[in-house]
Amino acid sequence: MDDQNKKPEEQQGFTYDQEKRDDPYADVRRESEPYTFGPFGPSQSFGAGEQSNLEPHRTEVIPSSPPREYRPFTVSGGAARSDWGAKPPRRASFRAMFAAFLVGVVAVGGLMFAADRQNWFSSEMLGGNSQVQDTSVKPASNPVNNTSDTVRPNNIAKIFELSSPAVVKIETYASAQQQDNGSGILGDDFFRQFFGDDFGGNGGNGGNGGNGGSGGGSDLQPSGMGSGFIFDSTGYILTNQHVIAGASEIKVTIEGHEKPFTAKLLGSSFELDLAVLKIEGSNFPTLKLGDSSSLNMGDWVVAIGNPYGFEHTVTVGVLSSNERKISIPDSNGTRNYEHLLQTDASINPGNSGGPLLNLQGEVIGINTAVSSQAQGIGFAIPASTITDVLQNLKSNTKIPQKPVPFIGATLMDMSADIAKRLGIDETIKGAFVREVLFNTPAYKADLRQYDVITGMDGTNYKTKEDLIAAIQKKAVGDKVSLDILRGDKKIQVSVEIGDRNEYQTQTK
Repeated sequence: MDDQNKKPEEQQGFTYDQEKRDDPYADVRRESEPYTFGPFGPSQSFGAGEQSNLEPHRTEVIPSSPPREYRPFTVSGGAARSDWGAKPPRRASFRAMFAAFLVGVVAVGGLMFAADRQNWFSSEMLGGNSQVQDTSVKPASNPVNNTSDTVRPNNIAKIFELSSPAVVKIETYASAQQQDNGSGILGDDFFRQFFGDDFGGNGGNGGNGGNGGSGGGSDLQPSGMGSGFIFDSTGYILTNQHVIAGASEIKVTIEGHEKPFTAKLLGSSFELDLAVLKIEGSNFPTLKLGDSSSLNMGDWVVAIGNPYGFEHTVTVGVLSSNERKISIPDSNGTRNYEHLLQTDASINPGNSGGPLLNLQGEVIGINTAVSSQAQGIGFAIPASTITDVLQNLKSNTKIPQKPVPFIGATLMDMSADIAKRLGIDETIKGAFVREVLFNTPAYKADLRQYDVITGMDGTNYKTKEDLIAAIQKKAVGDKVSLDILRGDKKIQVSVEIGDRNEYQTQTK
């Protein structure tokens, strides 16, 4: 039989009977979907009478293979197609898919909102025992409220409107001689990086100072500028002590008044850096002192002041900490601050003495210091410290203070440059005496400017911090022996430890 008269299955090298023997379902498969597995991949189907352009796949017949039984199966995805040109299944429309997506978003969003509002996943709703607490975790003193408003509060403008009239600008004036005497420490970069106020310069008025302090005499020159706020309608003002330190005259500018007021200093505290002023008048706008202990880290705070002379500038930030300690050297010693509030609300020179407010418009701190070497690190004296001593400051009565041991010298760390200028060995370590304050224990003991203190009581101290810490561990009245390098001579100076508080009282 020639190839043209052969059946298709015989042309491919096997007979129908042989195919049926190998595949019991050949009849069913042949009638429903004729196909072969060609060399180019998946099944290819051809209708009756169609001629395939592909070369038939030659299948080798292995007679020794035993008959196999096939389990019936169906193709997933619908009925089999019997022709080559059948249309593909219709895809879902984009509109239908998008609508389904929106429905899902709305449904999930609604469930999330309901769960948050109804507190579905709290310990009580989940069957937890609310009375059982983890004793290893210290509970927060001020529980934080979780509200749906996570953006900046929208009442800042109202806080500023109500609080701003009570914030005042303070300008100080001193004689040129006083400024010259204090220019050494007031020009110290370390001192200015914290306070930043315009001490010993032209202040914020470009050197005018209102014709020598507006009636205070032509010899008075602007010496500083800061802020404050009225806490009593009869004219009591609270500010920082360092804002008015060394001032011969104090001028206070209040919003709505054409001329500045001359203020009287009632009481001040160097240790706490607080001062109370009094101006004549009545019915002044006031600010209320709040509770600084009720604050949480991250709470919003508002600062109002006069940075660089820009009156009534408002800045907003959050509370970063309520227990910071810093030390700042001053012409009268070192100010040791404790329990300070830290905030990232912008504080600049001139903000000192201004209020730090909560969202209720209450004063929770007095803006005091800022690190100019960083961004967003400002400090404020907490209201809790203010309320404890406010009456003492108003009545100018002494505030009880613990003794602060000191000798009365302004010190610096030794450096190769200082040693070179002094003509001594550049490797010498110790504390360089920059200034000796008048009538202090160091002054009485004949400690001199430009001395180098290398040790105390036989112990060497390489830095001023180490020496100051050792002095502060002594009791008031103790006598110590300082190892001094004066020029090329080594001497010892006996000093009696004094109380810095007493010295400040005497110099007022």
